[in-house]
Amino acid sequence: MKRALIVAPQWIGDAVMTEPLLRRLAARGEQLTVGALPWVAPVYRAMPQVAGVIEFPFAHGGLQWRERWRMASQIRGRFDVSYICPNSLKSALLPFLAGIPTRVGYVGEARFGLLTQRLKNPVKGQRPPMVAFYSALSGETDVAADRPQLQLAAQEVDAALRALNLTRLGYHVFAPGAEYGDAKRWPAAHFAALAEQLDLPVVLLGSGKEAALCAAIADPVNVQRPGHCINLAGKTTLVQALGVISACKSTVSNDSGLMHVAAGFGVAQVAIFGSSSPLHTPPLNALAKVVWLKSDADYQPPLMCAPCFQRVCPLGHTRCLNDVLPSRVRALLA
Repeated sequence: MKRALIVAPQWIGDAVMTEPLLRRLAARGEQLTVGALPWVAPVYRAMPQVAGVIEFPFAHGGLQWRERWRMASQIRGRFDVSYICPNSLKSALLPFLAGIPTRVGYVGEARFGLLTQRLKNPVKGQRPPMVAFYSALSGETDVAADRPQLQLAAQEVDAALRALNLTRLGYHVFAPGAEYGDAKRWPAAHFAALAEQLDLPVVLLGSGKEAALCAAIADPVNVQRPGHCINLAGKTTLVQALGVISACKSTVSNDSGLMHVAAGFGVAQVAIFGSSSPLHTPPLNALAKVVWLKSDADYQPPLMCAPCFQRVCPLGHTRCLNDVLPSRVRALLA
């Protein structure tokens, strides 16, 4: 049995999108250990094919040579092959320093000497959806139909719901944040207007940095309907957030990590795209409905600027999100 170390991406959504790769590797008999940053590691514990998770003590930025040498010494001799999901130079250093014999990854950032099996990066504009991009690291070619699947133990879900006083299918989840920037965030006023229209309570999820954004949605709604919005931004662990999403009636989100989590659990969802593209990072879920004005033939004038992939609208209007009305999203939740 090959012992494989998977070097995980640093973002939650990307971590979810690597799941089909891991499923392929496990299906051919490889024993999987994932090396991940602490805020991503819980996602891999929701993948039954993963035998173990190593939490890397690395931070954003810098090579952090001392920490990588120390970790390399700890894992030396434990693995036969490593699959390196990120394209960065530093992500390929650990498997190289640990002497893992086979090191698979995309050519990426000046990594020729660090990898033993190199895949060419697709030409910009021709890159496949990210799930297929990651799955191709397996060396297999039939990856276009891959779909992420997440699974939490029932006791973990029940524990999260008890701690947060929630009941299965008794609430909707809104994930109004997007780490990338404002050009990916549907307006808070639109989220609030949608929440007012829903019969079930709304749970707002996000990081501590998104607590104020979630409060801007919850507070005006709760004035009209006390207790209707429950702001849990920054108040849950990631494991609890996964459990809350897995047991909800539906989710509404931007193109974000929690959008991919909802897709992985196969819950009903509406995903709203602004500056990014569902052709690149779609929610791969049979129950997902995507709103992207770029592809709406009835929307006039057409969004010739989309997708711009910018953090802030370079034209100053953010039509791609402002013009997605709450009533449209509400109809998709019916």
